[in-house]
Amino acid sequence: MKLAVAARIARRELRGGLRGFYVFLACLALGVAAIAAVGSVRESIEAGLTREGAALLGGDAEMTLTYRFASDEERAWMEGVSEALSEVVDFRSMVAVRRDGETERGLTQVKAVDDAYPLYGQVALDPPMPLEQAIAGNGAVMERVLADRLGLEPGDSFRLGTADYTLSAVLLREPDGAGAGFGLGPRLILRKAALEPSGLLAPGTLYEVKYRLKLPPGHDIAALERAAESRFADRGVRWRDARNGAPGMTRFVDRMASFLVLVGLAGLAVGGVGVSAAVRAYIDGKTEVVAILKTLGAEGSTILAVYLMQIGALAGLGIAIGLGLGALLPLAAGPFLAAQLPVPAEFTVHAGPLAEAALYGVLTALLFTLWPLARTEEMRAAALFRDASGRVRAWPRLRYVAATLGLAAALIGTAAWFSGVPKLAFWAAAGILGALGLLVLAAAALRRIARAAARARALRGRTALRLALGAVGGPGGETASVVLSLGLGLSILAAIGQIDSNLRGAIQQELPERAPSYFVVDIQPGQLEGFLARLGRDPGVSRVETAPMLRGVLTRINGRPAREVAGDHWVVRGDRGVTYADRPPENTVVTDGLWWPSGYDGPPQVSFAREEADEIGLKLGDEITVNILGRDITATVTSFREVDFSTAGIGFVMTMDPAAVQGAPHTHIATIYAEPSAEAAILRDLASAYPNITAIRIKDALDRVAEVLSGLAAAIAYGASATLVTGVIVLIGAAAAGQRARVFEAAVLKTVGAVRGQILAYFALRSAMLGAAAGTVAILAGGVAGWAVMRFVMEGDYRFEPVSALAIVLGGALATLLAGLAFAWRPLAARPARVLRARE
Repeated sequence: MKLAVAARIARRELRGGLRGFYVFLACLALGVAAIAAVGSVRESIEAGLTREGAALLGGDAEMTLTYRFASDEERAWMEGVSEALSEVVDFRSMVAVRRDGETERGLTQVKAVDDAYPLYGQVALDPPMPLEQAIAGNGAVMERVLADRLGLEPGDSFRLGTADYTLSAVLLREPDGAGAGFGLGPRLILRKAALEPSGLLAPGTLYEVKYRLKLPPGHDIAALERAAESRFADRGVRWRDARNGAPGMTRFVDRMASFLVLVGLAGLAVGGVGVSAAVRAYIDGKTEVVAILKTLGAEGSTILAVYLMQIGALAGLGIAIGLGLGALLPLAAGPFLAAQLPVPAEFTVHAGPLAEAALYGVLTALLFTLWPLARTEEMRAAALFRDASGRVRAWPRLRYVAATLGLAAALIGTAAWFSGVPKLAFWAAAGILGALGLLVLAAAALRRIARAAARARALRGRTALRLALGAVGGPGGETASVVLSLGLGLSILAAIGQIDSNLRGAIQQELPERAPSYFVVDIQPGQLEGFLARLGRDPGVSRVETAPMLRGVLTRINGRPAREVAGDHWVVRGDRGVTYADRPPENTVVTDGLWWPSGYDGPPQVSFAREEADEIGLKLGDEITVNILGRDITATVTSFREVDFSTAGIGFVMTMDPAAVQGAPHTHIATIYAEPSAEAAILRDLASAYPNITAIRIKDALDRVAEVLSGLAAAIAYGASATLVTGVIVLIGAAAAGQRARVFEAAVLKTVGAVRGQILAYFALRSAMLGAAAGTVAILAGGVAGWAVMRFVMEGDYRFEPVSALAIVLGGALATLLAGLAFAWRPLAARPARVLRARE
């Protein structure tokens, strides 16, 4: 009965329309739309990856070998289970072009293919032609960025290793390009048979051979995987199939989407401030109605139900608008996004992301409205006979406080569940709550300081400034809502700016100062002496480090499959570099255990990188099995050592005793530290003397990483902009809600002799102060967040970046100033007599 009465009253009150709830609807809709749109784009990409899995992989299944080709037995098995088989050799090398007596070189990722390639999809070339025609004989195709860098046009010749080739066309698209993951060099494709004269595939050279299988209709891919793993368990064969044709891209999309959803949740938190303020203002305006209902005998629970139903209906409308926008925006932007994405996407309406966004919206609406709604129970019927506009200051009952805390925990738990990265979700929630707490304290401190400053003798005679300080420090007002809403949005942008600046500084400035000039691979043992001799007599070379290099797959830990023990850790995700050393290399820090004695020839031992060992749970005395060139080597972990991969120098997760890998074909790698003026001559001499080696210029690699980082920072900034837009909406709502009060203030000021310029200056100063305060607090919150990410996530140094910080403060002040001035014209135009007469 009570609910029926409450529903009837709620329905009648809603007939009054949406006046006062536009900010409520906009905040909720925008936050839900952002989360729904991000989730829909993620689902669209994942659907495209699933649909085009075979094309991205290059076959229904792929079996990869390192350093070797398949044996006759292995190839016979692959041919027996497939309709077609394609063999692809993949490695890095240097393209050389001789022009005007000078030789230009460029790093490239070579793909040598057979006649069956591609099993799925088509290779797009410019000028258009079949791939088999383009790579016939000694023909080759390469990506435009490499051709432009070397000044090559179709028909021009270039050298790869010790053989000459002709560029037939520019490579526009390869169907399996996205499945290959991140590469440091542009792609070059030629026939495998044409690669033989180049001398690039010498014993020990770092290369991979990928066998793509086109399976018959109705195949059982899971059963085939089990059969392959059982048959080739000890041969270092790695299996992938079309169920996840681009695992690296899938992981990247998932992580990026999860992070952007968390940014969207921050936007919902900002919107929640506006939602709460709108509900509180609405309830304050209903004080007289609540008093009348209580006078007529309505219970507090009935009144709470009345307004809970109203707000629930409006929240449902806001969530529905947000879901509609979140579903339509990806569809509208689909053609543009599809053209920009390196992977296929299937843009349609996806129910899962919409349901997730709706759940976030419901929890956020309940979290930020329950507290102000619960205060209706504290309103008294006596308010009808007193000042009906008086505000209830009491906290709600304990059960509502507990319910609010429960809703906050549910929202955080939901974010942790859906993100797939609970640690990131919890840290993000802690950051948002910390920022909100800091902003609440800042708002209180600002009001206190403003009140004190307004009474200062030094400001006598500065009427506009004292009035502005008095308004900021006075009771009620918009100080809290402006500082909270705008401050949280600016805090996120400040954190992104600090992190982006520090990462760029580390990659483009700090790292190059301590990183080598070149990283050289595929140095044959017989070439090492001459290689070192050339560098040793160059005064521009300050240091050269070399190490023997093999590649191996960590297959087992203490007899169990490595992935069962280590999960999806990067060490067990593919093949890893392995080296050997009779003694600890110079500057090696052994943290635990002992190095094997010089000349040791007993059972295999291995020294493991300490940090990675901790992450996968290795202990001294554990046994690991590493497959190198199809041979399983089981070694005992006898020591842990520090390995710093951040210097771009030589670093190996696993170092074995020399006897463990005796006789295995291998090459050497080297890092060259040289003056910039000596780099060109070093590359020219080494590449001319040893055409098979590959020299990777570290600066070029860092530029490539910085380019990727730029895209990530832009994507995150776009996501964070939704949070800032929500904050601006809340800001506009606060300014609009205070317009009536400003009209009265202007009328009183005009009555006592103030002119329009003074009143406008008062409004402008008040708005600018609030924005500058929000921006200043945002710098502090963003700086702390940036420091935490750089220190604990990136494990790097942090430096405060002042330019973006100054922009944040100015942006906050400008945003509030414009919003304040936009709603100042009506108060300035109001006639004092009419306004004051209406308030009598």
